[in-house]
Amino acid sequence: MRKFNIRKVLDGLTAVSAVASASSAAQQQQAGNRETEIQETLQSEHFQLCKTVRHGFPYQPSALAFDPVQKILAIGTQTGALRLFGRPGVECYCQHDSGAAVIQLQFLINEGALVSALADDTLHLWNLRQKRPAILHSLKFNRERITFCHLPFQSKWLYVGTERGNIHIVNVESFTLSGYVIMWNKAIELSSKSHPGPVVHISDNPMDEGKLLIGFESGTVVLWDLKSKKADYRYTHDEAIHSVAWHHEGKQFICSHSDGTLTIWNVKSPTKPFQTITPHGKQLKDGKKPEPCKPILKVEYKTTRAGEPFIILSGGLSYDTVGRRPCLTVMHGKSTAVLEMDYSIVDFLTLCETPYPNDFQEPYAVVVLLEKDLVLIDLAQNGYPIFENPYPLTIHESPVTCCEYFADCPVDLIPALYSVGARQKRQGYSKKEWPISGGNWGVITQSYSEIIITGHADGSIKFWDASAITLQVLYKLKTAKVFEKSRNKDERPNTDIVDEDPYAIQIISWCPESRMLCIAGVSAHVIIYRFSKQEVTTEVIPMLEVRLLYEINDVETPDGDQVPPVPTPGTGSNPQSIVPQSHPSTSSSSSDGLRDNVPCLKVKNSPLKQSPGYQIELVIQLVWVSGEPPQQITSLAINSAYGLVVFGNCNGIAMVDYLQKTVLLNLGTIELYGSNDPYRREPRSPRKTRQPSGGLCDINEGTVVPEDRCKSPTSAKMSRKLSLPTELKPDLDVKDNSFSRSRSSSVTSIDKESREAISALHFCETFTRKADTSPSPCLWVGTTLGTVLVIVLNLPPGGEQRLLQPVIVSPSGTILRLKGAILRMAFLDTTGSLVPPAHETWREHHEDKDEKEKAKKRRPVSVSPSSSQEISENQYAVICSEKQAKVISLPSQNCIYKQNITETSFVLRGDIVSLSNSICLACFCANGHIMTFSLPSLRPLLDVYYLPLTNMRIARTFCFTDNGQALYLVSPTEIQRLTYSQETCENLQEMLGELFTLVETPEAPNRGFFKGLFGGGAQSLDREELFGESASGKASRSLAQHIPGPGGIEGVKGAASGVVGELARARLALDERGQKLGELEEKTAAMLYSADSFSKHAHEMMLKYKDKKWYQF
Repeated sequence: MRKFNIRKVLDGLTAVSAVASASSAAQQQQAGNRETEIQETLQSEHFQLCKTVRHGFPYQPSALAFDPVQKILAIGTQTGALRLFGRPGVECYCQHDSGAAVIQLQFLINEGALVSALADDTLHLWNLRQKRPAILHSLKFNRERITFCHLPFQSKWLYVGTERGNIHIVNVESFTLSGYVIMWNKAIELSSKSHPGPVVHISDNPMDEGKLLIGFESGTVVLWDLKSKKADYRYTHDEAIHSVAWHHEGKQFICSHSDGTLTIWNVKSPTKPFQTITPHGKQLKDGKKPEPCKPILKVEYKTTRAGEPFIILSGGLSYDTVGRRPCLTVMHGKSTAVLEMDYSIVDFLTLCETPYPNDFQEPYAVVVLLEKDLVLIDLAQNGYPIFENPYPLTIHESPVTCCEYFADCPVDLIPALYSVGARQKRQGYSKKEWPISGGNWGVITQSYSEIIITGHADGSIKFWDASAITLQVLYKLKTAKVFEKSRNKDERPNTDIVDEDPYAIQIISWCPESRMLCIAGVSAHVIIYRFSKQEVTTEVIPMLEVRLLYEINDVETPDGDQVPPVPTPGTGSNPQSIVPQSHPSTSSSSSDGLRDNVPCLKVKNSPLKQSPGYQIELVIQLVWVSGEPPQQITSLAINSAYGLVVFGNCNGIAMVDYLQKTVLLNLGTIELYGSNDPYRREPRSPRKTRQPSGGLCDINEGTVVPEDRCKSPTSAKMSRKLSLPTELKPDLDVKDNSFSRSRSSSVTSIDKESREAISALHFCETFTRKADTSPSPCLWVGTTLGTVLVIVLNLPPGGEQRLLQPVIVSPSGTILRLKGAILRMAFLDTTGSLVPPAHETWREHHEDKDEKEKAKKRRPVSVSPSSSQEISENQYAVICSEKQAKVISLPSQNCIYKQNITETSFVLRGDIVSLSNSICLACFCANGHIMTFSLPSLRPLLDVYYLPLTNMRIARTFCFTDNGQALYLVSPTEIQRLTYSQETCENLQEMLGELFTLVETPEAPNRGFFKGLFGGGAQSLDREELFGESASGKASRSLAQHIPGPGGIEGVKGAASGVVGELARARLALDERGQKLGELEEKTAAMLYSADSFSKHAHEMMLKYKDKKWYQF
């Protein structure tokens, strides 16, 4: 695990940067005494950074194991990660430091331990008896490559097969090699001239532990006698072997081959297979061999007491099934079921009632690990239905394009979302309980609810309950269903900005109190949703189309053959900017043939049935202007109290009254300044080729050299919103590890510096001008050039008047400046408390008319607490940009505190969050540092180097929320959560679930009287006698190197601390000891009882036969 370089900053010591400390000290003196009255309670010791949990499907899985007694599932990945799953809510993530792929996992069944074999030829022993598993031992093979491992049930000797065809034996207690080695040349016939290939299978005969079955890739199988150190039988086949499985009686085994055949062998008949099956081969006439099929990659052979055995296999389809999905085949008696999977099969395991290999297996389920999913099949029900998966493994169902995190939500929110989401569940699942049920839940120490919202490439939005470090999907919303879908590629309108994923979500703005939701999509569309518990059919979908222009007129350019410039009409109050919702715009081209006034997507014109949950209130689309496609939206905000939504891009800003369905504001960025524009702008140059903008896919477009990165950070916010990492796309690899900043490719090099995008929007009730005596509703606008502008909102009274009178919007003339693009704004009251934006509380929208009338009369616009402040009291604006943070006193607009956050990098995400009944500014920088600052004084409280920024996915999904929580997408399929709160770090141990629980091992199968008497049944083997140092000597030191694990000491101690932990461990040790003594006592009693019954039985037989002569028997 990464060791964090934690640099805790001493309180009051602001000498992180000499410039920052000098400037803030000077400004603190200027500020007068009023501002210094605020008591700041947050100190450095309130902060500590640590990872909490990882959710989602393990990315690039490579190995699978199951403990049938503990009922724990383990999955290993190609990046060396290890994920353990118990009952729903019990999950654990561990990481091998080397990052090498996990090739195999083996549980020490019911021991609370796991062995992992990695592609770098290391073996690791994990201790699962602590809440955060750790490695106890490692063994590195130096001369041979590991290909297969086998650990018999209740044995401490692990067989390790290698690429050279040899088998070594490892003592898992000491993690040392035995001197006993099975060399490949001894195993195969001496007359054989060729090497048999790597070891692909090792297993002991279920009925005789002294016989080891070894499968070599070339097709040779050897039954090796461990005691006599020679081969009993050799079975040769001319097709390569992929896997081998025993029948539980130990008289037969089955092999799967590369030509799609299965061969069943009788142990004592090595000359030819007892039976050859081609499950998917077409049987030809004239007794010819079936046509060859694809390789059968794995086979399992499981028996039942009551009926026929199960043969379960993956692969083996015929070659003519082109395009057919990967399949798992279940053969049971005469029936063969072919179960199609959505993704390719990595591995599968059959779950059985017994851990003993020499008993009837009684299989009840199959776990199938797919490339991007985990499926459990119920073998006991007809039709083999699947179990409903309770783990949160569908984060990546469609690639995640953005996410937001909300802590301390209203208490009724999760139940409301759950109730509407419950109706969306699929039917036809198995009726049985989820069979992976091991472990115990942790103690819930958090009382607040948390919600994560993920936006996806297909336009869907998922709401997740993330309370108490768990994750569960609540509700899924499909935003794409409001648009007409083109049936084939030829029909697709060439108005699309992006070639694929035109509905992808870019920005989510959500008001938890009013439940109003607003999203911005990649095709320059905004949709506003209202929450309702009633189903409704919308006859006509309300919609608006907006022309948003970049307002500098074109000029002649040296290129003579370019598109002639088109004069752009002023749009401040242009009636064309509003298109009535009943008849969308039809003019698709302007007078000179350029595409004009056309949105990128077509809204459905048929009635839309909307289920309970989120229902469309309004669709807003930006339209093409004179052959220029609309630019993607870079910033979005909704306010339920004002009934307004506002959004901006690199052309300008638009504000919409969603109650009256009208456009209130439609300005180019430059028009916002009026006559106060501080910048000298270059004229915009028209372009010969108007290629579509880069969309959510092109992140590797323009790689920026590190020096350049520091000079021009203004596009970070834009690029974060505009580009989707290519590794989120299913089949693309990311080639570069550098963090490159792309822009929409329709912004040419001339436009790059002159275009100023809207990067932050914040509705609030505050002082808009220096002369203001009381706060009023307004909108604060931040741009990529570091400017903050204030727009005044004049709202009509509530009730009926709100729907009849217009909202009046006017720029205030207030302009503030920071270095770098503006990321976040917030407001504090005189006491230093956060002033939340005004909001409504949620109520059902589709009420009876009488109810609505009452509601209108009683419902004024809810406003934030600041409006009730006395006139003399002031406020503080907190503004965070990519480079610095400022605290500005209002209404005087004096900058009272300033902190230069970073000189050489830039901030990717900044959030003003509450923690320990106080508030702070939390920042994540592109150089991998996470920092927090006190408010309002901006004292540095935490600065930790956490994670190098290797791709855009981290940049665009990282977010902080209240109570010291944060998250980001660590891979295309997984969310990593972390905390920067000392209190949460301390409570984390209690909150984590336990993987290991004390479970009694099931009784071994009864051998029966005659089998015991005449030597039938399972033969045991004293492996210690064979493999121990006294018998086999020491292994060569150069063969493998033992490495003690970091979990050695912690493993013994567990991760608990203090006297309570020690007492708990002592109690646990006594319990275990008591349990073992109890088991011993029971076994002794059972032996006495069986001895007693045997003597009685023998006595009865003696009495019965004592007077008979030998010939009378």
